[in-house]
Amino acid sequence: MKKILLLLTFLLSLQFSTVSAQTQIDVNGVTVPRKIDFLGKTLQLNGAGGRSKMWLEVYVQALYLSQLAQDPQFIIDSDTEMAVRIEITSSMVSSNKLTKAMNTGFEKSAGANLEQLRPRIEQLKSFLSDAITEKDVFILAYNPLDQNVYVSKNEVLKGKIPGFDFKKALFGIWLSDKPVDETLKKHLLGQ
Repeated sequence: MKKILLLLTFLLSLQFSTVSAQTQIDVNGVTVPRKIDFLGKTLQLNGAGGRSKMWLEVYVQALYLSQLAQDPQFIIDSDTEMAVRIEITSSMVSSNKLTKAMNTGFEKSAGANLEQLRPRIEQLKSFLSDAITEKDVFILAYNPLDQNVYVSKNEVLKGKIPGFDFKKALFGIWLSDKPVDETLKKHLLGQ
């Protein structure tokens, strides 16, 4: 009887660990959900990877789409729900460093539209201005119905930034021809 109970316990625990493995993945020690909900829509994990600066991993980022894709330009140009989830993995990341990195990313991604986007970039930077600590989670999600990018920190909405052009430049930071990190781009595309 004892052996049967042990076997049942083992089988049940195996089943629950399989279910858990299906709902999340581990990326460099960070648990990344396979799906997130955004305004009543379920977005699926397209890919995830870590971002390192000077041999130090600073965050783990995941890309979520309503329809999985590996074509970066298609994703940038797509007027559909999508999100990036960024989990801070280093205490070395500060609000100032994050917003400087965003500036650099927008300079590469926005091209000739940079000055037109500048007020909205500043708005994004203001949403990221609170103190940042390890394990903070940011979600930058695009809604095609109102063409706004929703910025959340630790599941609290910080605000919305309007414009499909802004969304394209934002996602271009990681997916354009001049991404901030080529390896991270490949991971986000599931390659």
